[in-house]
Amino acid sequence: MSARATTTSPVAPRGKQETATPPPHAAHARLRLSGRAALLLFAVFLVTMLAIAPTRVYLEQRGRLQRLEQQAAQLEEANAELGRRIADLRDPVTLERLARQCLGLVEPGEIAIITVPRRGAPNPADC
Repeated sequence: MSARATTTSPVAPRGKQETATPPPHAAHARLRLSGRAALLLFAVFLVTMLAIAPTRVYLEQRGRLQRLEQQAAQLEEANAELGRRIADLRDPVTLERLARQCLGLVEPGEIAIITVPRRGAPNPADC
């Protein structure tokens, strides 16, 4: 074989140099969208824009619902406490204790003694 035969490939065209194509990520590469791709991209954008407002409203309502459920639980607890207080006030023993402590009432025949401090007014009982 001759030196010329080893350097030239039979597949390569003679007389023309092959130019290397730039990689697709090169800076001067252009992005081309087909009509379908552009329409699909616009549809995705439109759906995204239309979904933002309902999603925001849903999240706000979910937060409000959680706050209202927490408030309802607190009110139910306070209501149960008031129910216990009502039941306690209907008890005759509790009523007698409150009448003696808060109002200073005594049974007929009993003598009420009230101590007065040296300074100031007497401290009323917690009623």
